[in-house]
Amino acid sequence: MMNVKGKTKDTTNTHFDLKLMGIHLELYTKSKGNNKYSFFFACYTLSPSERKDLCKFVCAIKVPDDYSFNITCYVSENEFNLTGMKCHDCRVFLRLLPLAIRGVLKKESCEPLIELSGLFRKLCDRKIIVEDLESLKKPIVVTLCKLEKVFPPSFFNVMIHLQVHLLGEAKVASPITYRCMYFIERFLRRLKLFVKNTAHTEGSIAEAYTVHEAMTFCSLYMREVETRLNHVGRNYEGMYESTTSELQSFKRIGRPLRGNKY
Repeated sequence: MMNVKGKTKDTTNTHFDLKLMGIHLELYTKSKGNNKYSFFFACYTLSPSERKDLCKFVCAIKVPDDYSFNITCYVSENEFNLTGMKCHDCRVFLRLLPLAIRGVLKKESCEPLIELSGLFRKLCDRKIIVEDLESLKKPIVVTLCKLEKVFPPSFFNVMIHLQVHLLGEAKVASPITYRCMYFIERFLRRLKLFVKNTAHTEGSIAEAYTVHEAMTFCSLYMREVETRLNHVGRNYEGMYESTTSELQSFKRIGRPLRGNKY
């Protein structure tokens, strides 16, 4: 979709394969003579201006602390691409994907991606109802069929087919939230940052972790000093309460992040 070189599926070889397979007539190459051909971008490929708008949207995203890594760090301002995203970052971005592509892509390419985002959102909930999983078996198959109408055959691999079995896996095991390794991976990354002496990695981790735990314990007794336990959130913008309603349940806490209205 972002037309990243080496990762995009909308390549010249793909266009030739589509012509041999007799599918996606709108993407057929046209010969200009002298071994020169004209190619047409697929409907799911964003133009440079659309990629720029998408990157601006990602840069404007603000999430609570400890929800995810700062996704704006993955935006390449020069090339207007998203690079270096980890597994958990892709999972978070998939939740925000409907907001990013709505109004940018056409309906036939936007609709299956939004449905796919809704599927993963339900699978990643902390509470899953078995009856809801049974009702999602047919929609996920229909969604994959919609993707086959838009994306070329080179896009589909075993990971795309795996989505059909995620429903059964969540039913047999438990919700994905309780089986993911993101928290362990984040903790291991923190331990790797403690290493200052590569000749004695274990000693560096043990010493730094001991200092970290000691400072955390001491910060419990520091009332007038900003510590990691009482510091202000990264996206905190002060307290704001609406005066239009006297009911506590309808009062808004915090300011809206974009504009004057939610």
